[in-house]
Amino acid sequence: MPKKFDTNPLDPDFPEKVKETETVILPTSNQKNGQTRKFADVIDTEQQTRKFNEAEFNSYNSTFGKEGNYPTNYQTTNLYDKNVETDNSRKVANVGLPENILVALPYLPFYIGMIAGILELVFVPKSEAKVRFHAAQGLAAHLGILIVTTILGFAGIATDLAGVASSIFSFVTFIMLCIFAFKAWQGKPIHIESVESLTNWLEETIKPQK
Repeated sequence: MPKKFDTNPLDPDFPEKVKETETVILPTSNQKNGQTRKFADVIDTEQQTRKFNEAEFNSYNSTFGKEGNYPTNYQTTNLYDKNVETDNSRKVANVGLPENILVALPYLPFYIGMIAGILELVFVPKSEAKVRFHAAQGLAAHLGILIVTTILGFAGIATDLAGVASSIFSFVTFIMLCIFAFKAWQGKPIHIESVESLTNWLEETIKPQK
């Protein structure tokens, strides 16, 4: 049945059909005691929610939680597992020594680390970024310690206080280098912020031998 507000330009008889279907006359200002038509009651077509009886509920409750009736819990993967050891013992190209040994050598005290850092930067290829970083950082740490020790040594000639400070500084740096070497051997990250710029400069300046 056409509706009053439909507009169909393809049907020339549409206006006449609408007039034939209009049976309600709304009262105007000239008509008195006009009655408005009551809309028909809406028929509720939605079915009511069915209530489970006790037998059905007990049947469902008896199977809930058993195998196959609920999804398996999703197990997340730990991004870092302390029990999983990384392969730090692999051989490094052009050197033939394990990686964990090479990253620890540059931090050894008594200038052993300084010599090891220079040799590693010369012979370890660019592809071994981890080894070259520790070599440059260990070498930078030794250079920084050498500069401070030299300054305190000259100052110690003039005053005994500087000599005492030089001895304390040497002891502290000895312990620090031993800790760094042990952590590097374990594969733990080491970052010496005070020599960061020197580390980057050494790594870029000392090119590996081909």
